[in-house]
Amino acid sequence: MPATYDDANLVMQIVRWGTEMGLTDAVLAVLADEFDPETASTDDPSVQKVLNFGEVVGTFVNQGVLDRGLVKDMWWMEGLWSRVGPAARRQREHLGEPRLSENFEKLAGG
Repeated sequence: MPATYDDANLVMQIVRWGTEMGLTDAVLAVLADEFDPETASTDDPSVQKVLNFGEVVGTFVNQGVLDRGLVKDMWWMEGLWSRVGPAARRQREHLGEPRLSENFEKLAGG
């Protein structure tokens, strides 16, 4: 099913929310050459912002509220997950909670 105008409106609200929380700087930080996914921590504010963003968007897609194709056209979720996913997995293991960031991972195809 193609994306709708409602999807587009929700995406614009998500874009605004991302701007308000400083997502652009967080994305730049986790995509930087010096960022190491294998040592990154969920205590890092940039990692936390990207994880929160991805989980919210992934939850909307998982619940059928937002079109997956539109999200994939807008954001490189696979690439972001590849950078912050290892930290999320370590947090899951540490806390014993497998549901943490599960919708982000599912959206990214992980």
